Amino acid sequence: MDSIRMRPAEPERDFAQLAVFFTILEDWPSTEQGLNEFYERERERTLHTVAEDEAGKLLGFYWAERDKVVLERAFCYLYVRPERRGQGVGRALYDAMLEATTSRLQASVLRISVWDNCPEGRAFADRRGFVEKRHQIAMALDMSVFDDAPYDATLVRLKGEGFRFTSMAELGNTEEAQRKLYALNDAAARDTPGTDGEPSWSSFEDFQKSVCQSDWYKPDGQMVVIDTANDVWVAMSAITRIQDATRTEGADYAYNLFTGVDRAYRGRKLAQAVKVLALRYARDVLSVDTVRTHHNTKNAPMIAIDRKLGYVQQPGTYLMEKVLE
Repeated sequence: MDSIRMRPAEPERDFAQLAVFFTILEDWPSTEQGLNEFYERERERTLHTVAEDEAGKLLGFYWAERDKVVLERAFCYLYVRPERRGQGVGRALYDAMLEATTSRLQASVLRISVWDNCPEGRAFADRRGFVEKRHQIAMALDMSVFDDAPYDATLVRLKGEGFRFTSMAELGNTEEAQRKLYALNDAAARDTPGTDGEPSWSSFEDFQKSVCQSDWYKPDGQMVVIDTANDVWVAMSAITRIQDATRTEGADYAYNLFTGVDRAYRGRKLAQAVKVLALRYARDVLSVDTVRTHHNTKNAPMIAIDRKLGYVQQPGTYLMEKVLE
């Protein structure tokens, strides 16, 4: 086997290739610019190293981020080119990652994501003591088969009961509206079946920076439902367009980031109704052919809604965790 050299990743030299690797790892388009922007914003909690051969070709990398909410936890990415797997590259990267996350990030818990259709990746994680925490599946909807007409009666009924269906754009996307969106999003996400109840953001300011100020945030694609009897925000469905320059076909699609309902209002078909409005937006405004989303396998109610809408299951990922001694 050729010798493996390890060195810190350099943005100008490496981030273009790392963006390609991240796109494969996450099934989400990553760009050199986006990676640079993230690193500039979060460099204090980020570590990254590449492995290269004697000619300087990148063989793989690791990237570790200290969690913003649970500070003793780090989320890690590790990737090796397929043709160089089984030759010690992954082992060398993992050993370096383990040492760096414990010594520099002070992490005592590591989390990784492994594709559920990649048995060698799962075996690699199993051998190193990671255990499955959650299984997340992907789902895709072919918009040519999407029929929204059957849901008109539900929307009419809910509006008659005093529910206002609107969007962040219609509400002016003000800071006040963003705070209410944050509160609803945070509460519904923590209460989603199969989650551990942890917040997704450390504060409203973190939410505002990570979500409302991101390139993908579309105020007119952030659908919300308000109970006009008490002005309570009760349901939401967020959708955006994804432009993937790495694909030659189907480069643009919509992604439904999250659909949630306040616990007190569940069982009234609000999730189904607000998601239909998000899908209409994807069809009529974004003009995409496909909508994609993800669910953890314990979120049976939302999976059932998506299957009723016509979504088809795709390969997903295992969230795996290792508690360090």
